[in-house]
Amino acid sequence: MTNSLRLRLLLWLLLPMTVYVIAAGLISRENAERTARLLQDDALLSSARVMAGDLGWENGALHAEVSPSAIEILSSPYGDMVYYSIREVGGATIAGTSDFPTRVPGEAPLWYDATVSGHPVRAVSLIRPMYDAGTTRQVVVSVGRTLLQRDATAAALWQPQMLHFAGTVAIAVVLVCIGLTFELRPLVRLANDMLVRVPNVSLRVRADPLRNELRPIVTAFNQCLDIIERKSSMQRRFIADAAHQLRTPLTLLGTQLQVARRQDDLEQVKDTLAAMHRSNGSLVTLTNQLLMLAQAEAADYADFKGAPVDLRAVATATLEQLALLAQRRRVELSAHFDAPAEVLGNEPLLNVLVFNLLDNAIRYTPAGGRVALDIVLEEERVVLTIADEGPGIRAELREVVFEPFFRASTEEGSGLGLSIVREIARAHRAHVLLADGDNGRGLVVSVAFPVRR
Repeated sequence: MTNSLRLRLLLWLLLPMTVYVIAAGLISRENAERTARLLQDDALLSSARVMAGDLGWENGALHAEVSPSAIEILSSPYGDMVYYSIREVGGATIAGTSDFPTRVPGEAPLWYDATVSGHPVRAVSLIRPMYDAGTTRQVVVSVGRTLLQRDATAAALWQPQMLHFAGTVAIAVVLVCIGLTFELRPLVRLANDMLVRVPNVSLRVRADPLRNELRPIVTAFNQCLDIIERKSSMQRRFIADAAHQLRTPLTLLGTQLQVARRQDDLEQVKDTLAAMHRSNGSLVTLTNQLLMLAQAEAADYADFKGAPVDLRAVATATLEQLALLAQRRRVELSAHFDAPAEVLGNEPLLNVLVFNLLDNAIRYTPAGGRVALDIVLEEERVVLTIADEGPGIRAELREVVFEPFFRASTEEGSGLGLSIVREIARAHRAHVLLADGDNGRGLVVSVAFPVRR
């Protein structure tokens, strides 16, 4: 099948037109044949009536002297043969062709088809009553003619109409081709506009000059451009921010290397190596978080199905991981779980989500404070809640804190934790909500997951 829109539209136009022309041609041919048959039948009846008028009595016997006018009525320029027969009903033939088949009609004339000497013939028969000495004698007058003129008349009526239909189709095709050429020009201009787009410049295709049927395509195309530009902008910003964040620990590590090379005291070298080890650990952590964020942002949420995961087991494992950190910072950890708490998801990603939220809560809670982790079932949702007693986040910053590298305080960190949490929550069709703690103290982070069915 061709990929040309013009040809496909033309084919879709020709298909119904062809069906119409065939149907109209068949109907026209049938009408032409009916008209030609009626003309021939009328001529046959007129000839038979003239012959019936030529009947008479002669010496008590029926006599028929067919006048030339009766035959002249059926004269044909196509060489048709004319046959007739005049005979009494149940009697002998009075005049005409003896092998011409006749039919005995009723009160009305009877038309019929017959064959004479191998030639198809159209014929008519009528009754002429003859009266003599108080008696009535029935005479059958039959007249027939071959079909050459009838077929020629039908063709003369039918063929011009077919030529007219063919001409109409040809004119329609030409006009449609011209119309398509003009109507497809906006698409050509649209393609040219796209080809001359300046790189790195935000341009949109105008839908106003286009036809109504093309505007949804342009609108969808512009929406795709918006998505691509937004993703590209996010990628460029991410790369720039990542480069900026990596530059500091790499510079610090390089400086520490230079200091270690110049030192002769073994204790000072050990201190410098310890500092380098901490810098390297921070760099590894930052790199891992960057990779995790990139993977989470690139996830196809539409196809994410996951597997059954017990959120309580994930939370318990995370609490065990961070128990030592909480102990060093003198932060009390508490947990409360409802049963059941199964969700559909990816267990390693859920581990990262709970770890980041709990790690942030412990780091921002002052010594002697408390961090509470709750998992409850609310109607159609499983809600994970982590509440701390730290400084909290102002209401106007609760949207931007999910942006990569944004930090609401001077606490040590990369600023990627909540960004990773948001992307993992999106992948699990969950919603993250930030709110104030009790009495306006601290921060409460809630992640609502859909219940596993």
